[in-house]
Amino acid sequence: MTDAPRVIRLILQDFRSYPAFDLALSHRLVALSGENGAGKTNVMEALSLFAPGRGLRRAELGEMVRIGRDSFAVSAAVTTGEAEHRLGCGLEAGEPGLRPARTYRVDGASAGSPAAFAEHLRIVWLTPDQDGLFRGTPGERRRFLDRLVLAVDARHGARVAALERATRSRNRLLEDGATGAWLDATERELAELAVAVAAARRETAERLDAELLAASGDDSPFPFARVALAGEFEDLCRDGAAIDVEDRYRALLRESRGRDAAAGRTLIGPHSTDLLVRHGPKDLPAATCSTGEQKALLLRLVLAHARLVERMSGLAPLVLLDEVAAHLDPGRRAALYTALEALGGQVWMTGADPALFADLEDRADLVAIRPGASGR
Repeated sequence: MTDAPRVIRLILQDFRSYPAFDLALSHRLVALSGENGAGKTNVMEALSLFAPGRGLRRAELGEMVRIGRDSFAVSAAVTTGEAEHRLGCGLEAGEPGLRPARTYRVDGASAGSPAAFAEHLRIVWLTPDQDGLFRGTPGERRRFLDRLVLAVDARHGARVAALERATRSRNRLLEDGATGAWLDATERELAELAVAVAAARRETAERLDAELLAASGDDSPFPFARVALAGEFEDLCRDGAAIDVEDRYRALLRESRGRDAAAGRTLIGPHSTDLLVRHGPKDLPAATCSTGEQKALLLRLVLAHARLVERMSGLAPLVLLDEVAAHLDPGRRAALYTALEALGGQVWMTGADPALFADLEDRADLVAIRPGASGR
């Protein structure tokens, strides 16, 4: 049975542009409107802190503190069925000379990381920064892919971070001319982490592709996409049990020490994986499609991902869509709102023009955001 968590109250203290903000909500659709710079995206970013990772702007927590202050707090009351939970996170000022401390709380009890929130809330998002994803770098698409995985596996971020540390360690050892047991041990750890990260990415990509394909026959104005992973490491992982792939990769690392030392980096690994996306009906690479087609493909992909998160986690995710409707014609905008209502979870949207959300007047919380305002 699927649960559909919903944020019914959001409180910010000294977060970004807000000295204080207190917003009570009653609908599954939430639309924030206001002029550019009013603070709409700040609200969305605050919500994104309840997901593993660095939030939708990928900013350090210290950057989120309001100018002139040394701490901030974000609190959300979340209902699931008859239950209500209080989630909190922020930065607390320490003693003079000490760095502020990150804080995470669930119902008043301290938690070690945002991964603790995954039991109560899953979050996916789409921002204007992602509009150029298909024509961007493989690194951008890889980060997008890892965000997709994080929504279904809160431990994925820790594995990716550990993989990056192990890769840096190997690179330093090669630079120093190290050989022997220490380098062998580092490569063994690197191989284990690489296979675990690749497996999580591959499972999510395959499930997402199946989700997209299953709905390919509907009459949506947003074309379906096909997704797959590519890269030398992906080829290495294509066949065989995990333990066999680890052995093959460890042997490859040993054989390529000289080449990698000369290059100053590890040349083959999951750090080079790319996410390939194609326009399903046209069977064309998404990168070659028009800007409008790319936006439509990205929307369809994110909606399919939200359904996948619900299926895999048992929690309908919170969906954050920043400036998503501004460039859609009225027909596609209406189709988008219909698709969003069909999702099980709560959806938050932003837009500069309140007229974008006029059709949702009786179906959504319509919130006017003003610079520095404290909510409603």
